[in-house]
Amino acid sequence: MSQNRPVSQKKFHPKEFFLRSQSYIALIALFIIGSLVCVRNGRNMFLSVTNIMNLLRAVSETGILAIGMTMIILLGDIDLSVGSVVGLVSTGSAALMVHNGLGFVPTVLICLGIGIVYGLFNGFVVTRMKIQAFVVTLASMNIARGLARLWSGGAGIPLTYGKGAGLAAPEFEILCTRLGGVVPVPAIIFLVLLAIFWVIMSKTRFGRQIYATGGNATAAHLSGIKVKNVKLIAFMLSGLLASIAGMIHSAQISQGGPNEGMSYEMYAVAAVAIGGTSMAGGKGTMFGTLVGALIFGMLDNIMGLNGINSNIQLVVKGFLIILSVFAQAVHKED
Repeated sequence: MSQNRPVSQKKFHPKEFFLRSQSYIALIALFIIGSLVCVRNGRNMFLSVTNIMNLLRAVSETGILAIGMTMIILLGDIDLSVGSVVGLVSTGSAALMVHNGLGFVPTVLICLGIGIVYGLFNGFVVTRMKIQAFVVTLASMNIARGLARLWSGGAGIPLTYGKGAGLAAPEFEILCTRLGGVVPVPAIIFLVLLAIFWVIMSKTRFGRQIYATGGNATAAHLSGIKVKNVKLIAFMLSGLLASIAGMIHSAQISQGGPNEGMSYEMYAVAAVAIGGTSMAGGKGTMFGTLVGALIFGMLDNIMGLNGINSNIQLVVKGFLIILSVFAQAVHKED
């Protein structure tokens, strides 16, 4: 006579659940805090449609950079040049239209090409010359700033839209408009790109190769994955995304300048780390990066609405990054 064997069930561990869900818990907590502390004269400023749309617009540029940074960090590398590429492409887009009289399509194509070529340069030096990505992109960060200053003569290039010499293509202005006067176009671009790269990372062979390479590059190589090519493509995609962010940035502020995008690489890394992607590589998701970008942007928004000193904001955001990485380390030990 056969006996029924008890079905094994996983025990619920509150600590493990918290560590795995920390990003989502933090996002919900920040949303509740913002709803409670951002009330003025009976009006909830945080929950207003205008503020929510402003929040989405504010996180779109660094969010786009964070998509590319997620791939790079999943590989166990880092790309510190993305903020400078934003400045280079911001300068280039303005210069091509204002100084060279190029239209919308040629300007966009050339700027995308700049990002891809820059990523190719980073990836080539990392993979072929076997120099650490931190060192390579730290150096190329300065190269991009120098190129941007040479291109612009060291000054910003204002964008005035219209037809004729010295004017920017009117179509470029769409990058700073709102659909229906409400939804920011940059936020739509960010979410569409996030969806595309979520599919790439979770449903394609290339995405699986990134995870495999970041988890164990030697094992990935022995299994037939062309590790160098995977890294090269990832850096090219990171450069491409940085160029998109650069064009959005110049449209948003109606100016291209060599000093734009300062510290954007830090915000991108922060969004990735806060979203739960392991800084050691191999673990993380695009959805986690979205959550991380929203947390960082929401914290910024709440402190701004409450008039907190900008220097204090920097201190708080710095500690947030440290806590996120520390939580990763604790989870790994467990």
